[in-house]
Amino acid sequence: MPADEDAAQPGLTREALAQAALRVLERDGLAGLSMRKVAAEVGVKAASLYWHVRNKEELLDLLNDALMADVEAPPRTGDWRDQLRGYCERHRAHLLSRRDAAKVVAGRLAPGPNLLRLMEDQLDRLREAGFSAADAAMISYLLGAYVQGFVLQEQSPMAAAETTGTGRRRLADDAAERFRALPAAEFPNLVAMAGDLTGPDLDARFAFGLERILDGLAALLPPGRR
Repeated sequence: MPADEDAAQPGLTREALAQAALRVLERDGLAGLSMRKVAAEVGVKAASLYWHVRNKEELLDLLNDALMADVEAPPRTGDWRDQLRGYCERHRAHLLSRRDAAKVVAGRLAPGPNLLRLMEDQLDRLREAGFSAADAAMISYLLGAYVQGFVLQEQSPMAAAETTGTGRRRLADDAAERFRALPAAEFPNLVAMAGDLTGPDLDARFAFGLERILDGLAALLPPGRR
């Protein structure tokens, strides 16, 4: 411990650090999140944070769970497909609503109370639907990976021009024009499918992928429960 700061700050808790990290993330993004900034947010020196988290990765573990605090599970109505669809749609909307949230949670398994609540609820629904324990565990991972990966992709620039203000629809339309202008003898599919490749928006692409996943999961169930 630092010699000049070898006592824990009164009132400084892991929950307070998580909330401070949320504020810094929203203001400065993941690239701008640092132990120093979080410490300043709660009015202490960075060294005081090390009583509660050993490094930035442990801080991200706290942030990961804090990001899930206001997520509500979908209602238990409809069949298992309706409920899993609801989970994925809500997860995507939530990640899109919080700056760089997908970058924080993607690939991270650091279950705190908020994540544990959601995991238990989702697994319970999967078992109730008739999936085996092993399949339910794999499905839970699959759905999270699909949503997080999709959001990471949709929040990444489509091309350099997007970083200077060109909208995604304009970029997609420009790509369609380039496809149509290709030599048809060499690129017959790109020319013929230019509109199909660039026309669907991200909501349509997300829904298409999710429905295909649900179709595949149905094959794991007995015919009468699909």
